[in-house]
Amino acid sequence: MTLYSENSESVVPVPEGNLDAVSRSLSWRVATNLLVSFKYAWQGVAYAFRTQRNFRIHVVVGSLAVGLAIALHLAPVELAVIILTCGVVLTLELINTALESVVDLTVQQTYHELAKIAKDCAAAAVLISALISVSVAACLLLPPLWQQWLFQLF
Repeated sequence: MTLYSENSESVVPVPEGNLDAVSRSLSWRVATNLLVSFKYAWQGVAYAFRTQRNFRIHVVVGSLAVGLAIALHLAPVELAVIILTCGVVLTLELINTALESVVDLTVQQTYHELAKIAKDCAAAAVLISALISVSVAACLLLPPLWQQWLFQLF
């Protein structure tokens, strides 16, 4: 088995018996400092935005919901709830993307029923969170919208 060296991009051979010790010794040191860590995280967000259509859709819909909440002058707690539910959806979409990438790397263009289950369940988690997020937004945004519409009629 081979692992990447923590100081370079070179590959270091590791005997199978020593894998646990080496994995743990390298796991604590991923980025040299906090700024590098944030850079890697933003690369993940940028990758998802560039390559994942659903992530872009969630960003647009979430931005519209937050913008509408601000325009309707919702209470700060209600605005925070909308922001949090949108954040959960985006977070689960990122986790789904990561899981799909790892599964694809593992099965290498072959079909495996467990890979399908893993991908389907991750996608289902995103779907459920998106549906709940829409429900929360509807509960918080529709009453003031309805009130404004009625006010304009009468």
